[in-house]
Amino acid sequence: MTDHLQPLLRNAVDVLPAGALERRLEEAATAGRPLRVKLGLDPTAGSVTLGWSVVLSKLAAFQAAGHLPVLIVGDFTARVGDPSGKSKTRPMLTPEQIAANESDYLRQFRKILDVERIEIRHNSEWLGELGANGLLELASRSTVAQILERDDFAKRHAANAPISLQELMYPLLQGYDSVAIEADVELGGTDQKFNLLMGRELQEQWGMAPQSIMTHALLVGTDGTQKMSQSLGNYIGLDDEPADMYGKTMSIPDAAMPDWYRLASGLPEDAVEARIAALAAGELEPVDGKRQLAWAITARYHGEGAAEDAAERFQLQFAEHGVPADVPEAALGPEPVVHLPALLVDHLGVPSRGEARRLIAGGAIRLDGEPLGEIDLPRDALVGRVLQRGRREFVRLVAG
Repeated sequence: MTDHLQPLLRNAVDVLPAGALERRLEEAATAGRPLRVKLGLDPTAGSVTLGWSVVLSKLAAFQAAGHLPVLIVGDFTARVGDPSGKSKTRPMLTPEQIAANESDYLRQFRKILDVERIEIRHNSEWLGELGANGLLELASRSTVAQILERDDFAKRHAANAPISLQELMYPLLQGYDSVAIEADVELGGTDQKFNLLMGRELQEQWGMAPQSIMTHALLVGTDGTQKMSQSLGNYIGLDDEPADMYGKTMSIPDAAMPDWYRLASGLPEDAVEARIAALAAGELEPVDGKRQLAWAITARYHGEGAAEDAAERFQLQFAEHGVPADVPEAALGPEPVVHLPALLVDHLGVPSRGEARRLIAGGAIRLDGEPLGEIDLPRDALVGRVLQRGRREFVRLVAG
């Protein structure tokens, strides 16, 4: 692998078709023009999670190599809702919600990308102008059978779960974005592979050179099992305060560390592989590996000084309160409010909820070393924190 290609291929899962990216790079160099590298986003939520950093970092790598990131803001497709990986139809957003989310996204993207040197397009520019005839023409470019081959649609169809006609159109709408902006390369997660390939197919049908596609692994959340997602509460936001970012990273299961090092740390590839190898060989203790990971992620988004402060704060909150490094974990349920007496019964050996309430009222239960004064707390306020009974019983609360 040539030196100039290695940063572009780092952490990629699929680069299709084989050899196409290399040819595109050679053609662009000969023509003296940058590649147009597409990333589509539907601004459906206000927070950009650490999971986004995977594809944003790759877009930044193309930018550093002299190519042009083209960010497609799906202000039209956001009204449909991307069905990728979804088991049910998503609600449509209003134009006002979309505009507010877009502004917040771009502000957070600046932590990774030079937003002043990207092309930002809104797919309402072309999709909003198609009209009925244009949409019918676009719909004729594929078949229901072909669309239903997509894994999430196939599962929902087999389970007799509703699939709206607008959702069936989504891959075609996203694919047409590639036609409209003449994309050379399109990036996405592995859950976007079908949509990215649809872009290639539509470009060919429109007589264009089809784009190369590149997919990337999906970062698991702080629970270590499911894709990082705001809706699941298992996420770290790029806007999180340094102490929260550090503490949430410290809460991930040990088994998730290799993927987090590779996909989210921002460290050089050789340093990443060295730490993963040291963890596997037992030369680096998991708690120390996690501290280094938490420091790297926090420093990436807030600077080294903030990372140092977050590490010291974590040490004060946990180590100096006698919390051991290998605290057992308890997964929180999906409910937005957690009834703490139930947690004490299930995970800290308290015999009854009534006794748990008495312990809380008497100051015998601590959260991150501080006496707990309430019996119900928001779920998001508990993720990554340690619940303590007495001097020797602890449980770390993680997203479930």
